[in-house]
Amino acid sequence: MTSIADPPDDRKTRTPERPWIAALREVLDRPLTSYHILLGATGLLLVLGLLMVLSASSVLSLNANGNSYTIFVRQLIWVGVGLPMAYVASRMTPRHFRMLAYIALLGAVVLLVLTYVPGLGKGVKGNNNWLTLGGPLQIQPSEFAKLALVMWCADLYARKQKLLTQWKHLLVPMVPVCGLVIALVVGQHDLGTSLVLMAIMIGMIWVVGAPTRLFVATIVVVGGIAWYFVTTASHRMDRVTSFMNPFADPTAIGWQAYHSFYALSTGGWWGVGIGNSRQKWGNLPEAHTDFIFSVIGEELGLFGSLTVLALFLTLAYAGCRIATRNTEPFVRYAAAGITVWIMAQTLVNLGAVIGLLPIVGIPLPLLSYGGSALLPTLIAIGMLLSFAKVEPGAQAALKETRRSRFGWLPSRRTR
Repeated sequence: MTSIADPPDDRKTRTPERPWIAALREVLDRPLTSYHILLGATGLLLVLGLLMVLSASSVLSLNANGNSYTIFVRQLIWVGVGLPMAYVASRMTPRHFRMLAYIALLGAVVLLVLTYVPGLGKGVKGNNNWLTLGGPLQIQPSEFAKLALVMWCADLYARKQKLLTQWKHLLVPMVPVCGLVIALVVGQHDLGTSLVLMAIMIGMIWVVGAPTRLFVATIVVVGGIAWYFVTTASHRMDRVTSFMNPFADPTAIGWQAYHSFYALSTGGWWGVGIGNSRQKWGNLPEAHTDFIFSVIGEELGLFGSLTVLALFLTLAYAGCRIATRNTEPFVRYAAAGITVWIMAQTLVNLGAVIGLLPIVGIPLPLLSYGGSALLPTLIAIGMLLSFAKVEPGAQAALKETRRSRFGWLPSRRTR
């Protein structure tokens, strides 16, 4: 018999939870869930990327080099270089990243400046954003600037944690430094990377909790600057005009968008099969880089396209989960910044491929060909893996896993 003062027992009236929901909740509550989700999604995207680079580049590689596997082998080498770097990053602590933040930013700025030096800087398809390092080796410093900017902003805001209620500490010196980096990239005529850097800057301001008025004002100013640079260059304005009506001139300025749509539309539900793309035979420019998603849609169909979208959404979920489950300010800001960066670049690329955004020439993370884009992305993934290991209970779970795996100690005490 219970008294009136006893709390009501709602166990009889509560709707029983379905078994699969309970199982999913149990999996998500595990300390290492973020780590495993991030590792699995990244691995699947890398494998799919290698497969699609091989397919999309085979014709171009054969015509240019006499070997269908040349571009694929290069990408495989970049993956072989990037994975150890990601592993090293995953073994580092937040303190190590904070120590490297200013060095990374300074190095990125120096490399960007060197692209303006005659003989070192190299232009590719209208963008003077490549730096030659001797022989065939060349890098794109603006790709590494994304990672450096995230690390530096996260460290800066972590140091100023108690002062972030004042708007001047939210913007200074963060906005001037980000503006310098963005200006150097804009000077290279690389509008796509500039947009991603702007997204990182705006995202970091939002992550630290800027007032709505300040956040909106920043978006308006950045949007105005971006529009100015678009309207002051004829080739950028042509891209915007083509975006508004890609079928107005499908044989010239609308060629790439037209054949991207054609590739996606002919894929159907299940695609024409891996290696059977028709658009990669010279019709679709940059099929293995910026427009690799079009080849995925053609060869793997709607199922493959949705799978890619699901994997990127999984990455976003893992990044947000890591950012929200950690209490250390630097970890939260850096994890959120990396997530904003990768997702912004993904949205800009996919938006251009399916016709929702103008074509600005930017690769799809982890899938497109190119070492300059792949290496910093893999290092950033390694950072997220490192942050996932400092989530509450993660260290204890890792020790328990190692004990069980190597048999050093029994995983559980026997009574």
